[in-house]
Amino acid sequence: MAEFDPVRIGIVSVSDRASSGVYEDKGLPALKEWLVAALYNPIEFVERLIPDEREGISQTLIELVDGGCALVLTTGGTGPALRDVTPEATLAVAHKEMPGFGEQMRQISLKFVPTAILSRQVAVIRGPCLIMNLPGQPKSIKETLEGVRDAQGQSVVPGIFAAVPYCIDLIGGPYLDTRDEVCKAFRPKTAIRPRPQS
Repeated sequence: MAEFDPVRIGIVSVSDRASSGVYEDKGLPALKEWLVAALYNPIEFVERLIPDEREGISQTLIELVDGGCALVLTTGGTGPALRDVTPEATLAVAHKEMPGFGEQMRQISLKFVPTAILSRQVAVIRGPCLIMNLPGQPKSIKETLEGVRDAQGQSVVPGIFAAVPYCIDLIGGPYLDTRDEVCKAFRPKTAIRPRPQS
């Protein structure tokens, strides 16, 4: 019987204060909760809670990719403040930039706050891994990944995760199967596999 591909996902929360224990990190739990709800695949999470240090962020991303992560999501450190260096650290390890993800994240956030134009999230490919910077707040993480729906539950603005599984297909990663009620992945018909039966 066919089974869902296992996937290793790196999740990184970038925060000086949370990493030093000043307050509890909420980014990593938010990422895990959403991904578990969205994917049928068995997930192995590799978690990191690190300070806003450019070299340390870059090194962490390299380690996660080298460790077999097909997807790495970061949260935090993407604003204009002096200590916000996550985008620079991410671009420093990139083999390819994927600007559409950042553009769509800002379009989603602009539905809620005009200060979304201050966000600098980027997405890149390094080897066989997609790396994406997400916002820092749990509510924003969910909105960005899932998109915006109207009162009837119809999509108003698509979330970025709808494009993630096919992107990972194209770079040679595992086949990610999403729960449509959370986030319906888009693939060309020729790229869709039959879903394993339970």
